[in-house]
Amino acid sequence: MEDFRVCPATGLKVHKPAELLIKINAVTAIVFILIGGLMALLLALTKIPAIHLLPSDLFYRFLTLHGIAMLVAWIIFFEAAILYFTSAVLLNCRLAAVKVAWLAYGLMLGGALMAAVEILIGNADCMFTSYPPLQAHHLYYLGVILFAVGAILVCCVFFGTLAVAKHEKTYEGSLPLVTFGAAAAAIIAIVTLAHGAIIFVPTWLWALGVIQHIDAPAYRLIFWGFGHSSQQINVCAMVAVWYLIAAVTVGAKPVNQRVCRTAFVLYILFIDIASEHHILVDPGFSAAHKAWNTGYFMHLAVLASMIHALAVPSAIEIALRKKGHTQGYFEWLKKAPWGNPSFSAMVWSIAGFGFLGGITGVTFGTEQINIIAHNTWRITGHFHSTVVAGTTMSFMGLTYIVLPLIFRKEVAFPKLAKFQPHVFGVGIWTMAIFMMFSGSFGMPRRHWDITFSDAAFSIPFDQTAMMALHIFGVGAIIAVIGGGMFVLVSVATLLIGKDIK
Repeated sequence: MEDFRVCPATGLKVHKPAELLIKINAVTAIVFILIGGLMALLLALTKIPAIHLLPSDLFYRFLTLHGIAMLVAWIIFFEAAILYFTSAVLLNCRLAAVKVAWLAYGLMLGGALMAAVEILIGNADCMFTSYPPLQAHHLYYLGVILFAVGAILVCCVFFGTLAVAKHEKTYEGSLPLVTFGAAAAAIIAIVTLAHGAIIFVPTWLWALGVIQHIDAPAYRLIFWGFGHSSQQINVCAMVAVWYLIAAVTVGAKPVNQRVCRTAFVLYILFIDIASEHHILVDPGFSAAHKAWNTGYFMHLAVLASMIHALAVPSAIEIALRKKGHTQGYFEWLKKAPWGNPSFSAMVWSIAGFGFLGGITGVTFGTEQINIIAHNTWRITGHFHSTVVAGTTMSFMGLTYIVLPLIFRKEVAFPKLAKFQPHVFGVGIWTMAIFMMFSGSFGMPRRHWDITFSDAAFSIPFDQTAMMALHIFGVGAIIAVIGGGMFVLVSVATLLIGKDIK
């Protein structure tokens, strides 16, 4: 007989080995968001001309670590917890291949730590993209490979658990919509992580001296199947989390599940196409190919996002109106549970991804605008809107549900938790908006000294752009404070939170 407990709040059977894996992956994710957040603060203080904190070598070193810690480690560790939760817990079944799941965790943690150490000791000042001819130490590439293989194993365990649930008939009817969305994320993840493993294996051999040459255009092409598509995993997982939080906080149910499931299928088929906007100026693709990619096929994924953008808020409105909030057009919105940090984080996530990230993604991803905008801070502002204002905010909201449900702890410092999403949301919105605003004046990405003070020639920027740069710094500091509040509440809950029996 498998080791289960029954959740007193939901009545779901919780497989204890799966519960432990959810806990360890979630805690590890929070450690990495702490590391990435510290790097973010140092980088922001360096980008502000009046402070300019770090020397050039540390700036690029910490920029590399920030990308690995936030875009790869924090998010994918948390997504591993989501996959185990949406399969074993929501389907009332045991987790398939528990030993494989622990192997996956060990590979991911070992790989992430190996890459992080190599970065910190100065052996991998190559930034997140690590474009050849920049070369890092071979252990850095090995760390990324191990992490990717571990994450692929997580997806395999997830699909194995779905098979177990179906075979043992632990649920009735179709997969729950949240689990269906997680499955879409896992499918995209396998394709994405396979790209990472495929391109980093020869790059690792190149760093070892076994291979003498890496073709830079080929590297860029395959790398962006990993680098940009990592965010596409996040999009599916984030939307699935929206549906989960909406159901838990207000009892929302989608008006038409078939349409919502179709939108997830559109993600699987078309969302990875957006990766190509990173190589629009590279040779090898015809003008017709680039036009179809950026102007037509990519928008089938946009259609999916538009469906979810209508489905989630409408489900929330219907649920709240059924609770009696029917006066006028917006009483339901006024009476929404804004004091619940899960709900408020979800709303910030929907708005951040939809308005800041989604609209800018569609415009910056088109061929003509992308060529102008790609190497400016507009792109940096865009992906902070999607990855941080969207995905990270939704995962923060889910954490406030997981802490009492899985960790069986009352959330510590509830008043602090109540305001945390709003502080983080204001900070990241301010930061992203003024990143994009300054980028519209040509402010470059990835540059240590934005004033070019050591250059042989002067590159003056409009004073409006310089003002925007300082406002960005204020937003970044507020966002780091909001992120620190999240880490504080999470860690305090685990250490001193009251047990829920």
